Amino acid sequence: MAKCFSFAASRDWWYRYSFTSAGLRSVLTDLGEGTVMHCWVPKCHRQTKPNLVLVHGFGANAMWQYGYLLRHFIQRFNIYVPDLLFFGRSFTTRPERTEAFQAECVMKMMETHGVRKMNLVGVSYGGFVGYNMAVQFPEAMERLVLCCTGVCLEEKDMEQSLFAVSDLEEAASTLMPQTPEKLRELMKLSFVKPVKGVPNYFLTDFIDVMCTDHVEEKRELLQMILKDRKLINLPKITQPTLIVWGDQDQIFPIELAYRLERHLGENAKLVVIKNTGHAVNLEKPGEFAKHLKSFLIDSSQPVASKDDLEVEKVWIYFILLKVT
Repeated sequence: MAKCFSFAASRDWWYRYSFTSAGLRSVLTDLGEGTVMHCWVPKCHRQTKPNLVLVHGFGANAMWQYGYLLRHFIQRFNIYVPDLLFFGRSFTTRPERTEAFQAECVMKMMETHGVRKMNLVGVSYGGFVGYNMAVQFPEAMERLVLCCTGVCLEEKDMEQSLFAVSDLEEAASTLMPQTPEKLRELMKLSFVKPVKGVPNYFLTDFIDVMCTDHVEEKRELLQMILKDRKLINLPKITQPTLIVWGDQDQIFPIELAYRLERHLGENAKLVVIKNTGHAVNLEKPGEFAKHLKSFLIDSSQPVASKDDLEVEKVWIYFILLKVT
């Protein structure tokens, strides 16, 4: 029987509707030299508001990873939600695959929208890019949130079995799942209590919609994260930085959070969320939003209602988020 309905595609449509209803519009920016970046930008940029950039990690596109957070910050910030290169609608024909190049492209895109000062939240791989932006463009970055971002990892950590996977190939096959079995494995690594009993057709549908584009290019991104990486070579950033981590993260273990806190010193604050894995923003969305508000705004505003969280749980089948 021909496939006539996609749960993942319908959820993607719902996110597009919710982003548009929140006052954002979808924009493609040609950066030249074969590089195009997609971003959700404010329909009306208000000079009186600070700017907030939400940078996604591996997994589904940026809408899926930040849709829940929009309502917490849309009234207080001009919000920008880019798709990194080889995710969503962003791509390049250039050969560069480093997070430094991703950072350059995000910054160039922001400048085309007239934004030169910003706060940034980076989840997992998005935090690698955000950290690089803080290094390369320190005058542009005001405050930085790094969520489960293993920027302090070293190449030798893989050899010394710090991670749940044994080598880069195994990591790539898990982080870019092409079968329901690999997607279940990713869910187990990302959540302390992953949803069980998800039918194969749900998982296959998600893979078809979210995981089949630019697979080789994403593999190259992963390779560049680890290649010749040493903590001694990681520049220290000076911006106020909030580090958020799940205490049971199996993708970037909690040891990397403490390393990063030591590396940044007094400029950093570490928040460890208990009974949570790598997908902190999905597994404990209310607590995650609370800590972001405390750091970026204040702690007096309410977070999510129980009804809001129940709605999100229904869609956890599909929201697979980030990794690396």
